[in-house]
Amino acid sequence: MEVRPEKQEDDQAVEGLRPRRFANFVGQEQIKKNLRIHIDAVRSRGEALEHLLFYGPPGLGKTTLANIIANEIGASIKITSGPAIERPGDLAAILTNLKEHDILFIDEIHRLNKTVEEVLYPAMEDFALDIIIGKGPSARSIRLDLPKFTLVGATTRIGLLSSPLRDRFGIINRLEYYTHNELKEIIDRAAQKIDISIEDDGAAEIAKRSRGTPRIAIRFLRRVRDFAQVKGTTSLTGPLARECLVSMGVDEHGLDKIDRKYLSTIIEKFRGGPVGVETIAAGISEAVETIEDVYEPYLLQLGFIERTQRGRAATPNAYKHLGIAIKKQPTDQDGLFKEG
Repeated sequence: MEVRPEKQEDDQAVEGLRPRRFANFVGQEQIKKNLRIHIDAVRSRGEALEHLLFYGPPGLGKTTLANIIANEIGASIKITSGPAIERPGDLAAILTNLKEHDILFIDEIHRLNKTVEEVLYPAMEDFALDIIIGKGPSARSIRLDLPKFTLVGATTRIGLLSSPLRDRFGIINRLEYYTHNELKEIIDRAAQKIDISIEDDGAAEIAKRSRGTPRIAIRFLRRVRDFAQVKGTTSLTGPLARECLVSMGVDEHGLDKIDRKYLSTIIEKFRGGPVGVETIAAGISEAVETIEDVYEPYLLQLGFIERTQRGRAATPNAYKHLGIAIKKQPTDQDGLFKEG
């Protein structure tokens, strides 16, 4: 099984598990603290919240936080994504249907079309929409006033956002991976909501293998529940969770088959690196973007790889995890490069 934090079909069943208030949202404590202050301040002034940008690896709660902000403010939220807004007219239709203080959430905002992005600039800055009517010499521009709304953008690749767009966000937050204890609490709460009996060691085992990502933790919880049901067990224990996740190819660090293939490719085919990410992508038949967005952030977090100017290199921790001995690199002292 590939452990991907990106949304999958069974994530629709997870939607009902999303917390609706900050009080029920586990983790990201500093972000929650700051957002509460911003929200309380604008509510007391009767203003719209400044535009926000959330960035970080997928599955950490960017969409959930957008929904919580809307609930805390008492506003409606319109959810869309960068690739879904193909033309400026699509964005205009969305913006003109917003009401005062509404939230517009754009996921994968780094994938906005450039012409669409340019329409968004005056909407964010002046709450106005510039529309061209007619063609040729008779064309004229009119400006429509928009309600004071809040744009919440989410991206896994903040480096791909243009500077003009990024600079128009008043609040920018990076979401971090969750701790073991935070994931365990999320799993316990999710188990209660879907009426599953789970032992403390069962929740701990799932948390340990969830790559610091709540979306993966809840997905694993559902898979372990299926495993327990087939085995006729009413409670999710540590040994049961371990057996299930090992059968899915997930090891004790949460690495799956592709993660291990990524590491073994660097070590066995390229002597531990450094090697370019494009070469690795070709070697494991994955897209470069998938490697950079999905696999590498967690491997870097674990200290299994290093990013250097010459490419990616495996660390001693990676060798140890895969059970591979570190081979000594040949040098002049070994007499291999001396002239005969």
